[in-house]
Amino acid sequence: MKILELILLIVFYNLIPFWNLSRLPIAVNILITLIVSAAYLMILIRNGKITVKSFRLKALNGGTKLIWLSGMTVIPEIAALAAYPFCPRAGTLSIVLNVIFAVVFSVITFLTGFIKIAVGSKQIKLLDYLMLLIFWWFPVVNLVLIRRFYKKAKREFIFELSKAELEEARAENEMCKTKYPIVMVHGIFFRDWQYMNYWGRVPATLIRNGAKIFYGNQQSAKSIPESAAELKLQIEKILEETGAEKVNIIAHSKGGLDSRYAISALGLGDRVAALTTINTPHLGSDMVDYLLDKCPSGMVKWIEKKYNTVFRRLGDKDPDFLSGLNDLRPSRIAELEPYMADVPGVSYRSCMSVMKSFFSAGFPLNIGYLLIKRLNGRNDGLVWEGAAKHGEFRMVTASGVRGISHGDTIDLFRENIEGYDVREFYAGLAAELKNQGY
Repeated sequence: MKILELILLIVFYNLIPFWNLSRLPIAVNILITLIVSAAYLMILIRNGKITVKSFRLKALNGGTKLIWLSGMTVIPEIAALAAYPFCPRAGTLSIVLNVIFAVVFSVITFLTGFIKIAVGSKQIKLLDYLMLLIFWWFPVVNLVLIRRFYKKAKREFIFELSKAELEEARAENEMCKTKYPIVMVHGIFFRDWQYMNYWGRVPATLIRNGAKIFYGNQQSAKSIPESAAELKLQIEKILEETGAEKVNIIAHSKGGLDSRYAISALGLGDRVAALTTINTPHLGSDMVDYLLDKCPSGMVKWIEKKYNTVFRRLGDKDPDFLSGLNDLRPSRIAELEPYMADVPGVSYRSCMSVMKSFFSAGFPLNIGYLLIKRLNGRNDGLVWEGAAKHGEFRMVTASGVRGISHGDTIDLFRENIEGYDVREFYAGLAAELKNQGY
């Protein structure tokens, strides 16, 4: 189909030479022109058929097709324009008009593809668009940027299409339909907002595959005991709403500590079947100690005041930046440890990932990576490897060069990382809970 569209585009771009050189009757020329012009419009509009219903993927497919066609028409068009002056009936005006016509509609084809990709892509970042807009006129550089832009969009389309096909095929199996509902508990400095999900694309995948998902809904920054108390109230509401006997908790970062405290110190042990912690600092964070000891107290107080003010406006009743941060100190975790002892009957498991270099994540995780590497060793930008081990432990790895940061483990940046599918990782966790009777 692409080859036919490519031929039609080349013919359309050369309608002026066609009219100038054609010996056919005018009526036939008009009919051919109308047919080719209509075909051109259809090429711009049509996105092509795909096996799943997704406006975003259709737009992405159509956009990559148009970018590909724009590139593939360049050489034959140059060849046609180069040959045109040697035709006896070619005139200078006709050649000039042909060049203008071909360039204008080639640009329209490219821009339509660009817009469709912008509508459909979630992996192409603002910097990619800015680089194209700034350097579109710069020879060679623009070609490199366009090729990179196209490859990113094409990779995303192939990945997301196969993902959608996989989920559609296995939806009836309900592989994530656990016996007990899953409560997802966020870490510090975040909230469970409806329109900006802390867990990215993960909940939608779990729900499509049969899971019942709820959220911890604790405030963004409180001490561990206070956050645990809020979490307990939320879990009690979930149990009452669902009629379930227990819940499974999947908790990220400080949320794992909040969950352990709620289970052990606040009596939720008989209401929780399994606790899975993701990149949780079970031994505390030496980086927090380092930063709080090095930063002037006045600066810390200023940050605390600004943070609490902002998050009150965002929905927290009484956020406490410093209490939440202080509870991540290793010395404070040691004090709380007796209140977070494992409860018999609760299945404890933990996961951890690490970055592979400074370039594995952006600010501030890349700075955190360097600092923690010096203090402790391998880390995810916020938590060092050894601190995350609690109960049954597994290391989460990626085959690519970047590794997996603290934010990547919750799909914070909505990126498709080479060798690591965050949605499949969580689907696997839920499937494991289901298979184990949780």
